[in-house]
Amino acid sequence: MPETIRTMAGTTAVVLDSPHSGTDYPDDFGHACDPAVLRRAEDTHVEKLYDFAPALGVAWIEALFPRSYLDVNRDVTEVDVSLLADAWPGPVATDPRALAKVRLGKGLVWRCTDDGQPIYQRWLSAAEVQGRIARCWQPYHEAVARAVDEAHARHGWCVHLNCHSMPAVASAYATEFPGLEHADFVIGDRDGTTADPRLSALLCDWLRGFGYSVSYNHPYKGVELVRRHSAPGAHRHSIQVEINRRLYMDEASLAPHAGFEPLKAHLRELVQRLLALDPRSLP
Repeated sequence: MPETIRTMAGTTAVVLDSPHSGTDYPDDFGHACDPAVLRRAEDTHVEKLYDFAPALGVAWIEALFPRSYLDVNRDVTEVDVSLLADAWPGPVATDPRALAKVRLGKGLVWRCTDDGQPIYQRWLSAAEVQGRIARCWQPYHEAVARAVDEAHARHGWCVHLNCHSMPAVASAYATEFPGLEHADFVIGDRDGTTADPRLSALLCDWLRGFGYSVSYNHPYKGVELVRRHSAPGAHRHSIQVEINRRLYMDEASLAPHAGFEPLKAHLRELVQRLLALDPRSLP
């Protein structure tokens, strides 16, 4: 079976993961959507923007499969049962925040693209979705949990950055704010529940110091990966970092442009500042 994730162990207290930059489209996907349109769902080149991380001793976890096949930033209960030919055997989400994503077609398995194009012209079976969970979701979350546990055990604290990118303007089925022009960065900690807000504010300040516009918890607060792998009271901080794609790539061709290397240098400096910081001593 092909590998579905890539991991690199770290020695520091910082962990990075990229759940949505995968480009290995499985043979059993069975989508009916134009592949070029489907590729716009990817957090394109995020894994390249942070490829300096392992050399700094930072643990790295990366999904190799695409998010449109299975979105590991969702809980396994966030199943869109309208896609299924048979009954789902497990529980389904009831949390309003999770249900909002499912209604948009962006549950555990996507129903449509960000602009509303249907991904499938067939029914999926419950067993098919369960297979994707076993091959993709479970090993990914196990790898993130292991990296966070190891970092915390080594240092007594851990900062986990959940790495994403976003389009310059929100599409109709991407968020609950269609048409919103995004800031350069969105920092999310689920309203201060997955990280010490002072740490999140510091990241915002550092990014603004580099000259970027930054939004905090709007329109992206962070979803399953930061929720599941954080415990701020135990010095386990998880923060979602969204980067505006216009900063580093052509959104039509997906090709990096001249802004890529300067952005990457700033991200490296951001991570290096985190490595020099002990969040237990924040004023």
